[in-house]
Amino acid sequence: MRGPGVANFDFTFAKNFQVTDRRYFQFRTEIFNAFNHPNFGPPNIARDSSGFGQILSAAPARIIQFGVKFYF
Repeated sequence: MRGPGVANFDFTFAKNFQVTDRRYFQFRTEIFNAFNHPNFGPPNIARDSSGFGQILSAAPARIIQFGVKFYF
């Protein structure tokens, strides 16, 4: 039995701000599952189950994460 396919697009946007020649801050935005496409889990393959063939799980929706790093 085959399950549904997976479509996942992740993006990162980063901007560096120099403090000195070797030290800088980096502000980041990371977007996971950017287009918020539903990614369903595999179907139930237990033949003796009343839920045979049903899909009961899904991957998380879009996640956005912000971060700051200091490089020295």
